[in-house]
Amino acid sequence: MKRFYKTVSVADAEAGYQLLLDDRPVRTPARAPLVLPTAEMAQSVADEWAGQGEDIVIATMPMTGFANAAIDRILPDRGRFVSDILAYGATDTLCYRADPGDPLATRQQEVWEPILTWSEKRYDIGLVRVAGIIHQPQSQHSLSRLQAVVESFDPSGLAGLTTLASIGGSLIAALALIEKAFDSERIWQAVCLEELWQVELWGTDADAETTRQLRRAAFDDAARFCCMARDANRER
Repeated sequence: MKRFYKTVSVADAEAGYQLLLDDRPVRTPARAPLVLPTAEMAQSVADEWAGQGEDIVIATMPMTGFANAAIDRILPDRGRFVSDILAYGATDTLCYRADPGDPLATRQQEVWEPILTWSEKRYDIGLVRVAGIIHQPQSQHSLSRLQAVVESFDPSGLAGLTTLASIGGSLIAALALIEKAFDSERIWQAVCLEELWQVELWGTDADAETTRQLRRAAFDDAARFCCMARDANRER
């Protein structure tokens, strides 16, 4: 799509901050007003539009994508997204370990256990660790507590959280990142642990490395959008 506007700005709106192109309100793909809950989030979207050249490249506009998803997809069907995210807590990657005695299990214990222990203290839960891939259910108490946490996110926060949980296969790791309990590099190393373990054993595959870098960029973008939403909610 060719760039069709000259100026980008943000204006106050009834429910937040409206993105304007040439002083005209922007709409989402579903034709809803593109209104962000905070000035910071609106400016992050505006910066993407302002940074486009002669052609508009959607792939370079992740904040806009999250904003559109929050308005068009999550707001009308919030319950489904909460359930989908909670499913990652029920089968959290960090709870499924290699067999005892396997060197990979030792690495998982070193990297994953501090994150799980943090979550148990933070949310008053107890998580079942599993040796192997056979599913074992988490307790209803733990799932109920995690559901309450996920439901506390507004649609913008859920847009980011959905991506974080799906890329990493872990709700716990996503929450630890958003709560700033661990830095982003440590969380990324945790969610990619098994991939990186294979790299240590067999060497780097160029295609796999490129894919991992793209996933990391999407992961970081989701974390940024989600954290902006959460920080705004805490200030209210």
